[in-house]
Amino acid sequence: MITITEGARTHRIDRRIYGQFAEHLGRCVYEGLWVGEDSPIANRHGIRSDVVAALRAIKVPLVRWPGGCFADEYHWQRGIGPAAERATSINTHWGGVVETNAFGTHEYFELLHQLDAEAYISGNVGSGTVAEMRDWVEYITLDGTSPMADLRKRHGREQPWRLPFFGVGNESWGCGGHMTPLHYANHYRQYQTYVRRYGELPIYKIACGPNDDDYEWTEVLMSTAARFMDGLSLHYYTLPSGNWDAKGSATDFGDDEWYETIRRTRKMATLLERHSAIMDRHDPDKRVGLIVDEWGTWYDPAPGTNPGFLEQQNTIRDAVVAALNFNMFHRHADRVRMTNIAQMVNVLQAMLLTDGPRLVRTPTYWAFDLYTDHHDAWFVDARPSPGDTPGRIGTHGDYTVSWRDDAYAITVTNTGLEADLKADVELPGRVGTVHRAQILSAASATSHNTFDAPDTVRPADFEAYQIEGSRLRLTVPARSIVTLRVG
Repeated sequence: MITITEGARTHRIDRRIYGQFAEHLGRCVYEGLWVGEDSPIANRHGIRSDVVAALRAIKVPLVRWPGGCFADEYHWQRGIGPAAERATSINTHWGGVVETNAFGTHEYFELLHQLDAEAYISGNVGSGTVAEMRDWVEYITLDGTSPMADLRKRHGREQPWRLPFFGVGNESWGCGGHMTPLHYANHYRQYQTYVRRYGELPIYKIACGPNDDDYEWTEVLMSTAARFMDGLSLHYYTLPSGNWDAKGSATDFGDDEWYETIRRTRKMATLLERHSAIMDRHDPDKRVGLIVDEWGTWYDPAPGTNPGFLEQQNTIRDAVVAALNFNMFHRHADRVRMTNIAQMVNVLQAMLLTDGPRLVRTPTYWAFDLYTDHHDAWFVDARPSPGDTPGRIGTHGDYTVSWRDDAYAITVTNTGLEADLKADVELPGRVGTVHRAQILSAASATSHNTFDAPDTVRPADFEAYQIEGSRLRLTVPARSIVTLRVG
């Protein structure tokens, strides 16, 4: 039994929890987002129209760019000005391929304009200078006359752009410089000084936070630099094997791998609780947000692809992983203000896969679609049956509830592989209108969408529910996600 009471609304679920991530990695930016204005693939100003339409449909709120590890080798001035005059470089992190810099600052903000999404830029601390970061912020945001603002205007952009979020470095404990926490904390304090506010709107500064369960990193950053930051990042990936050298297949797996993936995904709850507890000691008012700006499943690369491109397929297992993460983010949304799944197109746990002019929506894409009713809603701390953990139903059930526009959004996930899940939901009053009832399920655990069969896994109308006064009775099939919106 899930019991919803009238006064159980506790905090807002920021729509930015459904943020995306686009790195210069493999075919994410080039081919996935950017095809150029001369491409036979339908585009607007060089950006794929089909990709934009698909992402707008799931209400993408913001996009993190240009990395990832790539951010700390990205020198932004190579990516501005006439395309024919832009300097090339080598993408040393991801496949050793040539980076043309055809997609740079102007193209990124054009993408955001088409998506109606916000900017989250990761600055270069690992191999860049303070002056380089200062100049980039000035180039983007200064409305007036200055060397960088004048340069922006010469390149065709008269008005500044809005830059609501800026990350000062990425994975500085690893690919961003292999720094110790204190070393990075001092770098952060220095670099963020020059992420200046030139207009009326502030820039939300995000410090590089811990990898996984590195609680010492969080302690040092919060004790040393909390007053200079608005957010602290966290990275955690789900690997079925737990072994970075042999992560496991995206599509060839058995029941044990399915359940181990679910178990490892649930570790996110522990990470959120323990990192938040450290932050609470230094920031009891929860001013500093916890920003989970890299998360998702990570498998062995798809056979026949460049291993540095991190291409993988995407099954119903990945959709279930996404749902579990959303539920955990909702519960901790008093501290978790933004997350960014890795990554948006053609890389890791992608929303979309492309092949020339063809596009396919993955099961993870449809999980995002089922959760759009939770954007900017109030989290409802619905009570489980006695003996169950909040947010859980027995062994295989998981749920989240929110309130917005005079209606409850209720999402229930069955992570089991065999039995249906029976779930009763008790509302404060009689159930009125059912505005939405959809299910994402699959014939098998490895079901996925391909270019030849793009609709193998997609939402359908959900009918396995009954209304009895103030109670909803749901029957949720194995390996499925159900969303209802009721008023």
